[in-house]
Amino acid sequence: MSIEKGLYAAPQGLDQAVMEPDLEIEIEDPEEVTLRTDGFELEIDPEEAPEDEFEMNLAEDLPESVLASLASDLIEEYEEDLASRKDWIQTYVDGLDLLGMKLEERTEPWAGACGVTHPLLSEALVKFQSETIMETFPAAGPVKTKIIGKETTEKKEAAERVRDDMNYRLTEEMPEYRPEHERMLWGLGLSGNAFKKVYYDPSLGRQVSIYVPAEDVVVPYGTSSLRTAERVTHVMRKTENEVRKLQVDGFYRDVDLGDPIDTYGEIEKKIAEKMGFRITTDSRYRLLEMQVDLDLPGYEDENGIKLPYIVTIDKSSQEVLAIRRNWKPTDKLRNKRTHFVHYGYIPGFGFYCFGFIHLIGAYAKSGTSILRQLVDAGTLSNLPGGLKTRGMRVKGDDTPISPGEFRDVDVPSGAIRDNILPLPYKEPSQVLAGLMNQIIEEGRRFANAAELQVSDMSAQAPVGTTLAILERTLKIMSAVQARIHYSMHEEFRLLKEIIRDFTPPDYDYEPVDGDRRIKQSDYDQVDVIPVSDPNAATMSQKVVQYQAVLQLAQTAPQLYDMPLLHRQMLDVLGIKNYTKLVPTEDDTRPRDPITENQNVLMGKPVKAFLYQDHQAHIAVHMGAMQDPKVQQLVGQNPQAQMIQAAMMAHINEHVGYEYRKQMEATMGITLPNYEENEDIEIPKDMEVQISQAAAQATQQLVQQHMAEAQQQQAQQQMQDPIIQMQMQELQIKQAEVQRKIAKDQADAAARDKQLQIELERINAQKEIAGANMAVKVESDRLRANKQQESEGFRAAIDLNKQRMQQANRPPPQKGKAK
Repeated sequence: MSIEKGLYAAPQGLDQAVMEPDLEIEIEDPEEVTLRTDGFELEIDPEEAPEDEFEMNLAEDLPESVLASLASDLIEEYEEDLASRKDWIQTYVDGLDLLGMKLEERTEPWAGACGVTHPLLSEALVKFQSETIMETFPAAGPVKTKIIGKETTEKKEAAERVRDDMNYRLTEEMPEYRPEHERMLWGLGLSGNAFKKVYYDPSLGRQVSIYVPAEDVVVPYGTSSLRTAERVTHVMRKTENEVRKLQVDGFYRDVDLGDPIDTYGEIEKKIAEKMGFRITTDSRYRLLEMQVDLDLPGYEDENGIKLPYIVTIDKSSQEVLAIRRNWKPTDKLRNKRTHFVHYGYIPGFGFYCFGFIHLIGAYAKSGTSILRQLVDAGTLSNLPGGLKTRGMRVKGDDTPISPGEFRDVDVPSGAIRDNILPLPYKEPSQVLAGLMNQIIEEGRRFANAAELQVSDMSAQAPVGTTLAILERTLKIMSAVQARIHYSMHEEFRLLKEIIRDFTPPDYDYEPVDGDRRIKQSDYDQVDVIPVSDPNAATMSQKVVQYQAVLQLAQTAPQLYDMPLLHRQMLDVLGIKNYTKLVPTEDDTRPRDPITENQNVLMGKPVKAFLYQDHQAHIAVHMGAMQDPKVQQLVGQNPQAQMIQAAMMAHINEHVGYEYRKQMEATMGITLPNYEENEDIEIPKDMEVQISQAAAQATQQLVQQHMAEAQQQQAQQQMQDPIIQMQMQELQIKQAEVQRKIAKDQADAAARDKQLQIELERINAQKEIAGANMAVKVESDRLRANKQQESEGFRAAIDLNKQRMQQANRPPPQKGKAK
């Protein structure tokens, strides 16, 4: 246990407190220890052992009698497991002859007879290995990532870092990985089974993934998978020095194993002989590393359940070298950890799958037999032997006659031709040759090794037809590739866990994005998967699939992201720097409208941004499209329609952003910028409020735009020559009407003036007449007054006259009465 220094100094007075601890140790239960001090209590439970103790070698504490009994039982079970797969192994060993890896010198039916082996099996195997290695391990690396859960910008960046880190480790840090992977593919195709063992190697200080042949992994009969296997035995071979190093490091028990003995079994010897090797001695130990469930004395489960352990035993001395727990320290359920990955070619009835030896071994054997017969028949036909009479002495007549051989003879009588007769060998049979071709063709078809006859296909055939033919031809290989994809996913998952838990917590380099200290959190957020596509077994199949998509895209290009589609196509073809060859909008930076026009004319991507002056950009772009010189030059370009479509699409981007700005101005709020962060989520109530405000603002904006549209429509109509002529005629008519109106108004004014004058004259006459009338009245009045005055004067005069007359009259006389 190592203790790092603290960043800060200890508080003052802490050393005095530590010098005199008030510590009480009480042991009430031997299985549990309790430490008590002032205000602190610590319980030590042996079941919760520290990690160093958890990883310890339990064999160091077990009695020898227990270890001996355990080793004997496990080796006996291993032998039973080995016997249960005897038939499968025998078929595998016998089929190695059909590879033709060893030159065979035949002596039957005569010395030098044809020993050629038909390459059907080797051809299928080499083709499978070559195609699969290119599919599963491209130059950029075999790993890609998949985000777990919801995609965010942080997770995408983490996925890119994990992908780059994993590919760097598999291609650079682990130089043995690709050779081991190719060996695994060879063994997979040949026997139908291959295994990868993934573990952390302390001596190398990194993760390791090695290929384990199928004959070195033994499981019980009836096992369905490695996860559910009752027992998994890995047969390892280590030199004396390798074992000693592990003993010194404490990984194995330091016990005497004796000298290594020849540990090769009959299977290993047969395999070596079939492959052209000769085994003499082997100075390596044969170790059995067994993943098995045990009920170890002293480590029993309280419920009586057997727990998973890894037991390592030396086969020859039956010494137990190590026993370790095979579950994670943090796993409360104590589930078995998996260290092996099983690759299978064609699943069968049991655990072991079938390979080319089992599937086309009979075809290869029949083809080889017929091929040898044809070659031998041709040899005998070209160099025939012969027969001799019984009495004729022939040198070496106790041996068969070889092709082309004539021996010395002693002719007793007669001519030589009467005593020697060449055998009438036939030419190689055409029927037999046709039968061989049919058998080989059936074998190739069954092994999916037949070549697609492209010449038989029409060049004008639709892509869908070609794709259907490829799908039918490569159906078996597609299924095999899907199984390999699944197994590689399991292998990468184990490697990912080791890299996360056992390697340094920081990246070994400075990532392009992010901090180098976030390695472990990156690995927790993403899943690693192979770059291979389980839906397409070969590159040709992928290319045809993309061609089909391209044909669909031509019918409705507005629905597809064409740059992304072409990028993926170039990636499938293995073109380097395809991101630079086909730039996309995401790679585009803000540019002025003139530069954007240039990029559109040159076929480069353009993109609008929220902050730009969209009305100005739209005006510049529309001006370029309406420019007669530009229209003339673009019209001569074969890509004229694409250029116009790109320009209109870019203008629509600016229109959309301008509409957004106008809506924001009308609503009086700023909408979230999804362009900068696609993962923005707004609350439901806020979304409802925005929708309601947008509905109100839309009505106002629509009315405003309708008024502007009507005004603009009127302005556009004014520019039409016919409309202009009509407007001129209308203006003339309006002028005539105005003239008439003015004339009528002038006439009316003249009439009004004349009428006014007449009225004034009439009024003057009236006034004059009134004045005359007044004068006349006044005159009449004066005259009347004068007349009255005259009459009054005369009356007064008359009265005075009467009064004078009366005064002058004599008074009447008294007494005289009438």
